[in-house]
Amino acid sequence: MGARAEKANLGPRHRARQAAVQALYQWQLTEQSPERIEEHFIHDHEMHDVDMDYFHHLVLEIPLHHSELDDHIAPHLDRNLADVDPVERAILRLGAFEFEFHPEIPYKVILNEAVELAKTFGAEHGHKYVNAILDKVAARLRAAEISVA
Repeated sequence: MGARAEKANLGPRHRARQAAVQALYQWQLTEQSPERIEEHFIHDHEMHDVDMDYFHHLVLEIPLHHSELDDHIAPHLDRNLADVDPVERAILRLGAFEFEFHPEIPYKVILNEAVELAKTFGAEHGHKYVNAILDKVAARLRAAEISVA
């Protein structure tokens, strides 16, 4: 990865995704309301240089749409979604959410961000699994964009 791409990954939007993955992980495990998790997360974590609007958006909207997102993800899994590592499940949901609801973000950026998040937070080879699944989700949700690329 070039220095420019690496630097971009450390920007406020990337930090928002990092924080959102952690908050979504907590939501999946505790089933607390996203609002409560967001409040506690902000109180308990350093949120310096985080795109707070995007963090808020991800933490509140992904749980709202999780059934629809899961429907996009599940057909491509080799196991039940409940059996996917919770960190990787949070990253898959985040990626599927961005593919569906943020067409202004290029699919390659979403895929790269998800892989980087999986390298940071996931299991040793989790990034390969996340990449393979989200690549298939993108093929369905971003088919027109991919065919032009």
